[in-house]
Order: sequence, then C-alpha cells, then structure tokens
Amino acid sequence: MTPDSPPPASPATCPICGQPAHPETRPFCSRRCAELDLHRWLGGVYRIESDEPADLPARDEE
Repeated sequence: MTPDSPPPASPATCPICGQPAHPETRPFCSRRCAELDLHRWLGGVYRIESDEPADLPARDEE
C-alpha cells in the first residue's frame, strides 16, 4: 500500500442476516437473503415516508 492509496474497504455485511456480503449478491450474503428483501419490499413491509397524500381514487375518463 502506498501513502496515496485509500485504506482498504471494510467488509460489508448482509442487511438481512449480518453475514459477510458475497460479491455476486452484494449487498446480501446469498440469493436467499436478496429474495427475502425483495419479498419484503413487494409485500409492503418497507415503506418510504412522504408528505404527499395517499393515492387518490381513480376518476372515470369520459
């Protein structure tokens, strides 16, 4: 390591189980954890708060 080079990155951990992340499925340790995270997003477990009102009812276009 030269004086100009940045320090080595610390190993990332899987946000689901805390195991070290695998390069092929980063930031997850496995495909299982990646799919579990996707399932949580699609199931509405994760949400991003907003100041915008909830979805408005659809209006009929005539």
